[in-house]
Amino acid sequence: MDIVHDIAILRRLTAPAGTVGLVPTMGNLHAGHLALVGLAKRRAKHVVTSIFVNRLQFAPHEDFDRYPRTFEADCAKLAAEGVDIVFAPDERLLYPEPQQYIVQPPPMANELEGRFRPGFFNGVATVVLKLFNCVQPAVAVFGKKDYQQLLVVRGMVRQFDLPIEIVAGETTREADGLAMSSRNNYLSAAERAEAPRLQRTLREVGARIAAGERDYSALGESALRELTKAGWKPDYVEVRRRADLAEPQETDNSLVVLAAARLGATRLIDNLEVGKT
Repeated sequence: MDIVHDIAILRRLTAPAGTVGLVPTMGNLHAGHLALVGLAKRRAKHVVTSIFVNRLQFAPHEDFDRYPRTFEADCAKLAAEGVDIVFAPDERLLYPEPQQYIVQPPPMANELEGRFRPGFFNGVATVVLKLFNCVQPAVAVFGKKDYQQLLVVRGMVRQFDLPIEIVAGETTREADGLAMSSRNNYLSAAERAEAPRLQRTLREVGARIAAGERDYSALGESALRELTKAGWKPDYVEVRRRADLAEPQETDNSLVVLAAARLGATRLIDNLEVGKT
């Protein structure tokens, strides 16, 4: 496995490689990331995993400085998975000057996560486009846990006519249902025991939809109350249309319930795809 910090060297290695698959990450890898790597290996001859904590997608009050950085352990895990290249650019390489050209996502990016993290998807889309230009993959794999991010990236690829297939990986969960996330490391023991409630809440909403309930706003409000009662500080629990995260109409059958809530000092997100009967 090659560990590469330079764009020119990366391109020399990938140019003759055949089909290249990219798995973008911010490091601190867990089994969920490795599942995405496995998916990329099935779709591409050579796999590049990027490790880069992107300052542009963090607000000043967020956890950029304390975000877990475990580079050596990450590389060992990726080598064991048969990754061909780890691309780990220095911040000064990707942003050698202030980034004045910023990707502007559609209005959908200002809802849900974007409502509570203004500018987040501008930073995500900008760095993903830069990584696409560096790696020039035929395939890129993103996890469904970051559902809104997946749709933003898909839309960017479609509208910029990028020759990249975006593959969605299912959310990898702990045995108790908690979605795997690097930020789970912030949870205390008591918070970790409580954390699966977020997925259980989404499943309850999904069960009520399957049973015939159609007042999606009321379902979200009920879930917010339950989380608040349990000591969480929820940002949102909302039912949206899977295709574009628009508010669903009566004829929409493919839905997703999305949630973000703070447990102690840790903000967790999750989602659940559901269908109507």
